[in-house]
Amino acid sequence: MEIGGQKWAGNVEMHLKSSDWYAHGHERDPNYDNVILHAVWEDNVAVFRKDGSEVPTLELQHLIPQQLLEDYRSLFGYAGKKFINCEKDLEVVDAFLLDNWLERLFFERLQEKSRLIFELLEASRNDWEKVLFCLLMKNFGLNTNGAFFLRVALAVDFSVVRKIQQNPLHLEALLFGMVGLLQGKNYDAYFSKLKTEFQFLSQKFDLDQTRIMEKPKFHGLRPRNFPTIRLAQIAQLYAENQNLFQKIIETNTVDAYYKLFQVSAGNYWDNHYVFGKESKGSKKKLSKKFIDLLVINTIVPLQFCYGKKTGRVMDEDIIALMMKTGSENNTIIQRFREVGWDTKNALQSQAKLHLHTHYCIKNRCLECAVGTHLLSGNL
Repeated sequence: MEIGGQKWAGNVEMHLKSSDWYAHGHERDPNYDNVILHAVWEDNVAVFRKDGSEVPTLELQHLIPQQLLEDYRSLFGYAGKKFINCEKDLEVVDAFLLDNWLERLFFERLQEKSRLIFELLEASRNDWEKVLFCLLMKNFGLNTNGAFFLRVALAVDFSVVRKIQQNPLHLEALLFGMVGLLQGKNYDAYFSKLKTEFQFLSQKFDLDQTRIMEKPKFHGLRPRNFPTIRLAQIAQLYAENQNLFQKIIETNTVDAYYKLFQVSAGNYWDNHYVFGKESKGSKKKLSKKFIDLLVINTIVPLQFCYGKKTGRVMDEDIIALMMKTGSENNTIIQRFREVGWDTKNALQSQAKLHLHTHYCIKNRCLECAVGTHLLSGNL
């Protein structure tokens, strides 16, 4: 930094008033001895170093245009009482700017999601099939059971899954047994069959169920999201698809994914949601909406990380896939719609969730393309 023709190297301290230097006790703190510039809104008192030299002060209140201040107050006015600070000003923002900003935010979100995948890769010694299994378990468990299902997937030796996956009954027994759903009394013949099979698998593969000290939750879930149904669907998915990871990587259209994941839980579950209690008959097939969530939360993050690891450029394919995938429809996306910002596809819904979590509720408008645009004289 150059001050008065002299080059300086050091720190810059910022305050609303220069007197805050003394209010905060900086004159007694040696960490502030190398401050070369004091940037303040109001310069109301001189600040001196220990050697008696005055710290150069930059007063900002006469350098900021009045219109910028008014725009700033307008944007941040009533912060906390609005859904997002710019909700009344979105209509003046160019659609091209919004679309480009959302694309950047989407890839920020992918980078965030990639952390778990790279951790799983390291733990599995780059076994992509094992990583896929872990992600599917997590996402089939949804918010209620996802974390628990992931812990179970990590506890299962995936070589066992590979050996038994062609038989959905065996895989159901493994999954139900590992999550603790085969304990207690005999509910019916199918329950007994699974329990017997799990006991056999436990001895054959030396399964350690003692590491899992909890059971999945049913409360608050719709019957089609019960852990029994979701685990049975995973078992059927793996029974019908050898080398599932390779199929996912080689597929790049949403219609192909709808076909790949068009599986139903086994026949027993046609008239059951839980063991031993019959219900009205219906095929427990993965819905289009649920497959969309798998594309968003499993397939695309996996493709992104695979591209990073292998050097394959997949960004354009990922963008195309997400733009063809249906938007999520949660509370946050509904609120964006209410303030006039419609969501057309999954890319935009993922980007908006990231925007709201990491920018809007943290008032990071000065780091947001929309906020900086509005503060550049566009309010």
